[in-house]
Amino acid sequence: MNAVAQRFAEHDIGSIFVYTHEAHPGERFPHHRTMDDKYRHAKALRDELGVTRPIYLDALNGALHRALGGMPNMTWIFSRGGVPVYKSDWTDAHSVGNSLDYLLEVAARRRSGERLAPFRIERLDYRDHDRGRFYEGLDRSGPRAVAEFEAAFPQDRRPKKR
Repeated sequence: MNAVAQRFAEHDIGSIFVYTHEAHPGERFPHHRTMDDKYRHAKALRDELGVTRPIYLDALNGALHRALGGMPNMTWIFSRGGVPVYKSDWTDAHSVGNSLDYLLEVAARRRSGERLAPFRIERLDYRDHDRGRFYEGLDRSGPRAVAEFEAAFPQDRRPKKR
């Protein structure tokens, strides 16, 4: 997503990362008990994963996260007027980039005088499903995060090393 944000910044499109909670808490990154906990975890996320976009912290009780749908890794795109123009229950850089390209095209069509009327669409997108990288993220939080995930989703156990 850093690359997507950088690519569209020249079009005056901003991008932020809203840090809500630890999706898979463990020994190293447990559930947040205070905003200081949340701040330290967000800082570690920025430093370890190289997040270059501004990171905003949700309230400790996750009020913004719940208001926006509560999905684990969602993305929203809002127009300058605050109208939601894209909502995804999972963040995928290709899907977000594709949508931003389309929205820039719509803006160009409007500037050229074309009269456009909005409509809603629902589609199924596909994302990379790299189980190894997912487990790297779980490992970041600690062994408890891995064990709890595998207990909850035994069909999604860590891939065997070859």
